[in-house]
Amino acid sequence: MAISGLVGSLSAIFLYALQDVTLFRDTHIGVIYMLPFAGMLIVWWYQRYGGNAQKGNNLLLEEYYYPTPSGVPLKMAPMVILTTLITHLFGGSAGREGTAVQYGGTVAVQFNKFVPLGKQEKRILLLCGIAAGFASLFGTPLAGAIFAIEVVQLGKIRWRGVSAILATSLLSNWICGLYGDLHTHYPPIGEVPNWSFSIVAYLFLAGILFGLTSILFRYTGDVCSIGFQKIKQPLLRPFIGGILVILAVYLLQTTKHIGLGIPTIIDAFQQPLPPTDFLIKIGLTALTLSAGFKGGEVTPLFFIGATLGNALAPFIPLPLALLAATGFVSVFAGCTKTPLACTVMAMELFGWQYGVFFLTTCLISFVISGKKGIYSSQRMKNFKLF
Repeated sequence: MAISGLVGSLSAIFLYALQDVTLFRDTHIGVIYMLPFAGMLIVWWYQRYGGNAQKGNNLLLEEYYYPTPSGVPLKMAPMVILTTLITHLFGGSAGREGTAVQYGGTVAVQFNKFVPLGKQEKRILLLCGIAAGFASLFGTPLAGAIFAIEVVQLGKIRWRGVSAILATSLLSNWICGLYGDLHTHYPPIGEVPNWSFSIVAYLFLAGILFGLTSILFRYTGDVCSIGFQKIKQPLLRPFIGGILVILAVYLLQTTKHIGLGIPTIIDAFQQPLPPTDFLIKIGLTALTLSAGFKGGEVTPLFFIGATLGNALAPFIPLPLALLAATGFVSVFAGCTKTPLACTVMAMELFGWQYGVFFLTTCLISFVISGKKGIYSSQRMKNFKLF
């Protein structure tokens, strides 16, 4: 109850703040010229005061695999919230899921300081926080619970642990909803296509392409990270990264690829878009996050997947909105290694009647993208319920 209340409220505050900084940036576009200096501030702050909080989501995964007495530092939550807002205010291309998962996990593990717990109970507590953050941020409580369990890919999660994680996820999402309608509503997909051999073949083809795009996203991020690591002065990395993002915006003459990009995601369900949108978003997101700015990868992955599905519409005879929706979650599934959570998330957002379509492309993307995901500390083993 306490975890749900705190995390659900934090998500509401964070979503309101994201709306405000995005609106300010869109109406005062000149602020993007401050992006390099904002990045330097973020990197300096984490270097000076962040400690192991710099590891982000990977710290939560490490804490799950090897619980420590010190756990996750409380400062991780306010630091990631504020630096994510700074990234979005000044025009970085980033998401919000990583932020929600981090403040959710951080809040949850603090309760261990008041009630001593065993190793397994600590793990369940951490997963409750991750689920609460994910669920309340996206408005997908079932997917939030499954994501928390699926992303760690290791260890026994007994039924009582599953019940606690699910309850925390549901309650956190409900509490966030009390603050207002803060979640994005996507256009309807429309009529469900009749299931046939050709439909299956097209879904397999789309799933393969989504999986390959997951590899491209991960590879681009790795290349950018290696490139920035060659810059010996850490404060120069975000400065140069910010300059490159500004240059890209200037050359493209549009700001639709920076920030969350939600308007473009919605457009991907309704009308044809330039087929290069997903590639541009991959590049700008890799630049932003590799240079040291803060934020998540998931909403950019939604953008990448939805616009890729949109670009495939002229070649794959499936409804435009269905291709956008399957891409929306399938690239995410390939990058995070969470195909079940992504399938359920799609059904919560777009309708349960399309479940078999989402499951097909998410599983294909998951397989095609290989064992490596975007979380370097993630351990790829099957979890056990008993």
